[in-house]
Amino acid sequence: MVTTGLRPRRSAVLRLLVVALALAGTLIGALGGAAPASAHAALTGSTPAQGSVVDRAPEQVTLTFSEGVAMGDDSIRVLDPQGKRVDDKKLRNLSSDRVVKYGAGLPPGLRDGTYTVAWQAVSADSHPVAGAFTFSVGAPSKTTAPVAQQEAGGGLVGALYGIARYLAYAGFVLLVGGAAFVVACRPTAALVRSVQRLVVYGWALLAGTTVAMLLLRSPYTGSGDLADVFDLGGLQQVLITKPGAALISRLLLLAAAALFVAVLFGAYARAHEPAGADADSEEQARRRKDLTFGLGFGGVIVATGLAATWAMAEHASTGLQPTVAMPVDVLHLLAVAVWLGGLAALVVSLYWGPPVERTAVRRFSRLAFGSVVVLVATGLYQSWRQVGTWQALTDTTYGRLLLVKVALVVVLVGIAWMSRQWTGRLAEVPAAELRAPEEAEKETEQGTEQEAGKEAGKEDRQEAAKEAEKVTVGASAAAATAGTAPSPAPESGPASKTGPAPESGPASKTGPAPESGASPAPDETPATNGTTPTADGAASPADGTPAPDPARAAQLARQQAALRTARTKRRRDADPERLGLRRSVLAEASVAVVLLVVTTALTATEPARTEAAVKATSGGQSAEAGRPQVLTIPFDTGGPRGKGTARVRLAPGRSGSANTLQLRISDPAGKPMDVPEAKVSFTEKAKKLGPLSVTTRHTGKGQWQASGVQLPVPGKWQLSLVVRTSDIDQVTEIKNVKIGS
Repeated sequence: MVTTGLRPRRSAVLRLLVVALALAGTLIGALGGAAPASAHAALTGSTPAQGSVVDRAPEQVTLTFSEGVAMGDDSIRVLDPQGKRVDDKKLRNLSSDRVVKYGAGLPPGLRDGTYTVAWQAVSADSHPVAGAFTFSVGAPSKTTAPVAQQEAGGGLVGALYGIARYLAYAGFVLLVGGAAFVVACRPTAALVRSVQRLVVYGWALLAGTTVAMLLLRSPYTGSGDLADVFDLGGLQQVLITKPGAALISRLLLLAAAALFVAVLFGAYARAHEPAGADADSEEQARRRKDLTFGLGFGGVIVATGLAATWAMAEHASTGLQPTVAMPVDVLHLLAVAVWLGGLAALVVSLYWGPPVERTAVRRFSRLAFGSVVVLVATGLYQSWRQVGTWQALTDTTYGRLLLVKVALVVVLVGIAWMSRQWTGRLAEVPAAELRAPEEAEKETEQGTEQEAGKEAGKEDRQEAAKEAEKVTVGASAAAATAGTAPSPAPESGPASKTGPAPESGPASKTGPAPESGASPAPDETPATNGTTPTADGAASPADGTPAPDPARAAQLARQQAALRTARTKRRRDADPERLGLRRSVLAEASVAVVLLVVTTALTATEPARTEAAVKATSGGQSAEAGRPQVLTIPFDTGGPRGKGTARVRLAPGRSGSANTLQLRISDPAGKPMDVPEAKVSFTEKAKKLGPLSVTTRHTGKGQWQASGVQLPVPGKWQLSLVVRTSDIDQVTEIKNVKIGS
């Protein structure tokens, strides 16, 4: 059995795309670990404050956020030291024009002890956020309520929802960009099957992921349990939220997009089929013009509506200047889709379709240039809106991702410039090669089947002739041995050279002997192509050989197709300009895959401006502040045994409370190492506090400890560690540590 591998051209394409997907997966993996912490609404303050001790029980607990959030009666829970809920289970909206604040009432007469506040909300840009903190009444208790680590938007549900978000963007790009390429750049591409599949797959991908996100929305922002996907009550609650309304709107627009795709590859494709000699060229041209205008106008409306479903539920819908940011975000998404989706359509056209016309490539080049201009203009505005300062580009996750995106765009533009150079060298495709792709493909298939059938029939007839010759020779030899002569030929016809021909048997070399010398009657039609009808009505060769074997014919057809594919590839590769264009466009598409991943990751990352605002309102603390701080500090005093590592742990890492500092020094092998002197101090330069020295006591080999370390204010402190390993060998190491309130 003959098997064939991947076509060389397709194999190369797949290898390069696999590399691009691997790079994209690496980025997803690098970013995915911190995805649950990438919430866009952040807790900027609370009353009572985190870790504080109050003299008497407050009347309510309030939470202040950096931007608008959606909360319910169960969004804020206050638990006593035994884990019993003590709040009144009614959400209080205390927000004003510029302050987002919610609270929960507390009953009078709460006992002394440590209380836990657990909260969960959905930010205005549709991302979930959750957290917990403690405060004490009178004095801290020995026990606190156990609260499971809340990972809003994490777990299996969060991973599935994130994958659906990435695929939804990819589907949008393929659908909009592929359709734009057909209508604006190459109308005959509506007849190319690879382009048809690209656009249809894009529509199906976007529709499927939208339904998946709608079902996953309730557990994604709530329990995190995958079984809640089938909770109709939760789905009903999702539908009345802004993200739910956006997803429903997207599904309705996809229904209109399905009609658009049907017309694009139906009436529009038929209008661009090669016209016959008697066709009315003016009527055909008018029909094409009307269809192009209708599809262009309707396509712009549908594509704009689809892009708006992201703008109304993502970053653009909240924060600074939302009325300006939402239209700008729509333009940004459309520019990305037209550029990258059109690039994907060009790739499949170049690799799996008839030769692409030079005019089509040049049209796409102009369209891509316009998309890049729009992309840069809208991207600059969005960068200013979401980042705010130059320093935030390097100090925040959002800023660093934005720099990666800018670098990828620069690389993509550079490769596009190379593609433009190849485009300028292209020669026009001969008119004979621009037949309708469907017609050419059908002719190829028919030719392959006919050639395969002829080859199979020829081999069968040759084998049958060999068998007939063996039978005839064997019969003659048997007659000679018995002393008899061969039987004479029938009177009505001459005998063949090798002996008589039986009435129903294999023919001799000279042909079959008819039973009578009479010619067929006038009303009888002799079988053509060497076949005669059989009892069951099927045609079989007149010489009695069997019909061609279907399995062998199929095998020969595959071999003929492989040879034809190889000839086509050699013919295409003989054109160095088109070969160079295909390779450069494929490289563009590979970089575009990674760019799309980074763009999607940006939508799931807390904007730099929001992060800076949180730090400003919380005294410079971040999500890590208010937790035990652990620092690993390598040092080298330059003398004998002067190298080692110091490990400093400060718990609970909050201001206004007694912290415990533990210091451990080890040698390069990791074993505890004593030194003559080790000193620690803290300095807060912004508020001109310090240095505040810490008195440590030696508790064991290579170990020191200090209790009651007081840091008066939260913020970014500098920890100074002085290590002396001899009378003259000493070094000072400085590290930053964030202290919460």
